[in-house]
Amino acid sequence: MTRTEALAILDEYVKNPNLKKHMLAVEAAMRSYAEKYHGNADEWGVAGLLHDFDWEIHPNAAEHPVKGQPMLESRGVSPEIRRAILTHAAHTGVRPETDMEKALFASDELSGLIVAVALVSPNKTLTEVTIERVIKKMAQKAFAANVNRDEIVEGAALLGIPLELHIGNVLVAMQQIHEQLGL
Repeated sequence: MTRTEALAILDEYVKNPNLKKHMLAVEAAMRSYAEKYHGNADEWGVAGLLHDFDWEIHPNAAEHPVKGQPMLESRGVSPEIRRAILTHAAHTGVRPETDMEKALFASDELSGLIVAVALVSPNKTLTEVTIERVIKKMAQKAFAANVNRDEIVEGAALLGIPLELHIGNVLVAMQQIHEQLGL
């Protein structure tokens, strides 16, 4: 599946502009990790773009992302990408095994936390966000309370890298597309 085809799926199923930006952020992180782990950046990027494509249709843990799988299969999305999408949601019981799956699991919640940190920065930009600020805000349970901090820590462990390095990797990837994210 090409990026253009994946974006067409997003345009069809995702109406919330912030959700689209979230998927662009995860795509950027996935492309960055593909380079670090010698993966296919286009394939990894598509996994990032599509991981939440069905959230507005199935906005609960019992259905998302499981019920979206047949839709992706009918569109020709590879089994590898579909499995990665299942692994990003811990409630599915499908555990990340490949580097692509681990990177998607690791990047999803962290990208949301980074956006939240940017939004409380004086100028509301990603350029103001630092690793230290993310760690400080991560420790504040009331801040971005819907972000699963345990999954962020687990994601870094799955990737086999220190949490600070993981935060830095995702932050830099997101900073590179800050204009698309409006941050």
